[in-house]
Amino acid sequence: MFGIDQIQWTALLLPDTPIIEILIRGTVMYFALFLLLRFVQKRSSSMSTADLLVIVVIADAAQNGMAGDYKSLPDGVLLVAVIVLWSVALDWLGYHVPRFARFLHPVPLDLVRDGVPNERNLERELITRDELMSVLREQGIRRLEDVEEARMEGNGKVTVFGRGSHPAQDDEDGVS
Repeated sequence: MFGIDQIQWTALLLPDTPIIEILIRGTVMYFALFLLLRFVQKRSSSMSTADLLVIVVIADAAQNGMAGDYKSLPDGVLLVAVIVLWSVALDWLGYHVPRFARFLHPVPLDLVRDGVPNERNLERELITRDELMSVLREQGIRRLEDVEEARMEGNGKVTVFGRGSHPAQDDEDGVS
């Protein structure tokens, strides 16, 4: 049986990877995944891309630190801190710098306007006519002609306004 005296405390508590390497690895992986998720996968769950990214990357970084892929706990903790720092920094920049916010959060994309589907945008987002009609039916709309406006919001949700509807009359959050 193992006793507390058999733990290699120096290997456990002192970083064995240069701190600058951890900073660079965390930064590069965060931005690589952020860019991939931002530009490739717009349709997502109710969480934003950045939220999802932080959860996935933190889980992986923490797992590596706990599983022994790092030889010390500070390596894993520092990597998680770098990831959280970038997430907070991007949120702060998005809030304070409007141009940066447009990069972080895509602008809404018209899918249907006055009953006419925007085929170019549907194709760009890889949304089939059947998928579009499914979203419309979830909003109680059976025909394209009954749609005044449908758009994909920056978070991947689709907002639909039927003819004569007003935002205040739609669902609380206006998304499907």
